[in-house]
Amino acid sequence: MLNHIAQRLALSVPVLFGVLLFGFLLLQLVPADPAAIIAGPMASPELVAQIRQDMGLDRPIIIQFAIYMGRVLQGDLGVSLISNTRVTTELAEAIGPTAELMFACLVWAVPLGIALGTIAAVYRGRLLDRLVIAVSVAGVSTPVFFIGLILMQYIGYHWELLPFIGRGGPLWSLEGLASIVLPALTLGLVFIGPIARMTRTAALEVLNADHVRTARAKGLAERTVILQHVLRNALIPVVTLIGLQAGYLLGGAVVTETIYSWPGVGRLAVGAILASDFPLAQGAILVLALAFLVINLIVDMLYAVLDPRVESHG
Repeated sequence: MLNHIAQRLALSVPVLFGVLLFGFLLLQLVPADPAAIIAGPMASPELVAQIRQDMGLDRPIIIQFAIYMGRVLQGDLGVSLISNTRVTTELAEAIGPTAELMFACLVWAVPLGIALGTIAAVYRGRLLDRLVIAVSVAGVSTPVFFIGLILMQYIGYHWELLPFIGRGGPLWSLEGLASIVLPALTLGLVFIGPIARMTRTAALEVLNADHVRTARAKGLAERTVILQHVLRNALIPVVTLIGLQAGYLLGGAVVTETIYSWPGVGRLAVGAILASDFPLAQGAILVLALAFLVINLIVDMLYAVLDPRVESHG
């Protein structure tokens, strides 16, 4: 297992370098000038030029990127141009709420999606199967922002059942639980569909396998056959799908955090890009990329647990 993790970590290094390079070059295309933002709208051209020189913005791009990489390797992501606080400090405060939102989404969406897909496979062609397929298609085809606005409009505003703006507190507090329900529902509802469809497809293939027929011939209860012999094998492609959907989930988290004013990394990234706060935007992109790599590493570990052949083949 340790060798498997080490291989995956080694493969993550060039990916992370590519993300850093892409994020750096992307922000170079923005027409805003960081020196002009720091100097303010009434600053003279001489002052702006002096700030550009002090920040090293007058140097070639490759030199700027080398300096940026050197700072990143030392854990220095710079200072926010807007709040004048260290980027690492702002990101540290935002990572917790984003992790809470991802956990609150996955903790109910994944089990429910797997359960719906399994039910659809067991009752293939019947009314339950058709209902699950309809719900899955609706979830996949509905945008995150539309679900969020509907939940805010009715559950939050009209019926006043749950708060819909901001974070009430830590996840383990009553206020925190109440405030995270709507964002977690919004993010999870679009995640259930792909999991249910993949689970249904994988379970249908396993249901007709030889080892499942053998288990039934031994007289095992149908529930035992489904849980122990069908789901274990059907979960392998489902776990892979969850890893592949991690990027989409992070993108959905950005939209969800913006809609609900959730103080996470996604909302921080959107605000930094709109305000041309380059150091903060680059730091947020880096954190989101790291989150994507960590999620995929966890998925790889689960994949190796479910199918030991993966670990042996590397």
